[in-house]
Amino acid sequence: MVGPREVREAAAALAGVAVRTPLRWVPALDAYLKLEHLQPSGAFKLRGAYTAIRRLPDAARRRGVITYSSGNHGQAVAYAAQFVGVRAVVVMPETAPPVKVAGVKRWGGEVVFAGRTSDDRQRAAEAIAARDGLAVVPPFDHPDIVAGQATVGLEIAEQLPEVATVVVPVGGAGLIAGITVGLAAAGSGARVWGVEPTGAPKLAQSLAAGRPVRLERTASLADGLITLSVGAVPFAHLTAHRERLAGVALVDDDMLREAVHFLWRHCRLAIEPSGAAATAAVRAGAIRPAPPAVLVVSGGNVDASLLQD
Repeated sequence: MVGPREVREAAAALAGVAVRTPLRWVPALDAYLKLEHLQPSGAFKLRGAYTAIRRLPDAARRRGVITYSSGNHGQAVAYAAQFVGVRAVVVMPETAPPVKVAGVKRWGGEVVFAGRTSDDRQRAAEAIAARDGLAVVPPFDHPDIVAGQATVGLEIAEQLPEVATVVVPVGGAGLIAGITVGLAAAGSGARVWGVEPTGAPKLAQSLAAGRPVRLERTASLADGLITLSVGAVPFAHLTAHRERLAGVALVDDDMLREAVHFLWRHCRLAIEPSGAAATAAVRAGAIRPAPPAVLVVSGGNVDASLLQD
């Protein structure tokens, strides 16, 4: 389990690699935005990816790394691997947004396409890892990933000590678990809301069942939030801090579109649907967070044609 020592160690090591992203007050939301889209790779994922790669044994890291990702984690792994000077392979779905494929290649990552589901990608990545001797850096289901993402919660508590609520998009649950752990490490009493698509309610169903639940299928405009299940490691951390979890809200594609539009028109922020999920929940009234509240804007790798649409 990730505790305060691991969180603070990750935060210190991320200095000069990840950005300490600002909070921005938005009166129309009566909340602050935590602008994680300002990370060099365009999303919070860099925190966990770099932490996991840095903590690999030297010999394993030198052989190179591989991951499976619909986009943002892949870009983060490519960026972090380039930063430390090792090879990175990213297995992506055949339906991956072109902007995210281009992002992986921009940071020197080698792209391999495999199927359409996270299972397809994971199987292909593990096969390549075994063949080439590469270290697998999972998207969310690992303590080092949780420790890296926890630095978001640590920063929020340091930037806004009186914070009462943090609203977080949920894919594999690495971010929400990390933020919950990071807030605890900072001694904050803030509570955390998760937001996931109506077409991918894996955390909501897992909490109801008391264990990680695997969905048969998922679908949403928010391509970064449609994993079939939450990770066992993040779920264990959420269970350990259950009193901090206020609940999970669901947002549909129309809510996501409205939030992307709002963030562009009102805030001049180009945010992908996955990154706008927390804003969508508040805009739609699915959550009325106790103030002062922070909404995590977790990704800015939006395709220009989607934004225009």
